[in-house]
Amino acid sequence: MVGRTMVVSDCMSRKVVSFDVRDDVGDVVATLLENKITGAPVLDKDRNVIGFISEQDCIKEMLNTAFYCDLTANAGDVMTHEVLTVHPGMPIAELAELLSSAKPRVYPVVDEGRLVGIINRSDVLQELYDASVRCHHLTDQKTAL
Repeated sequence: MVGRTMVVSDCMSRKVVSFDVRDDVGDVVATLLENKITGAPVLDKDRNVIGFISEQDCIKEMLNTAFYCDLTANAGDVMTHEVLTVHPGMPIAELAELLSSAKPRVYPVVDEGRLVGIINRSDVLQELYDASVRCHHLTDQKTAL
């Protein structure tokens, strides 16, 4: 790698779909599908991450809805309460190590307790690919001299 260390804030998305604990699971699913995302953080009124809701969290509830026409759950009922987050200053190499194992595919990015972005495997892979291309481009230029 050439230049400064790449960090999470270099490639995170600042526009984040998020939910409130009171949001209806059906509405959550519709939003996930509409935005083509697999999950999103659940926030309190101060934008603190208090949970994460994923497609997997919603499937059982949607199964009840599809077969029993009974949808009573909200995001707070089905979300994962113990959320793994990352800091915007975390080196991409460190996050790439986490993402290459069986950890979550998506991480909320939190600074001083508040949500500031979101980052997923594709974001990190794109940043690593771009750095690789830049590195090879510089190597090609040096060998041409």
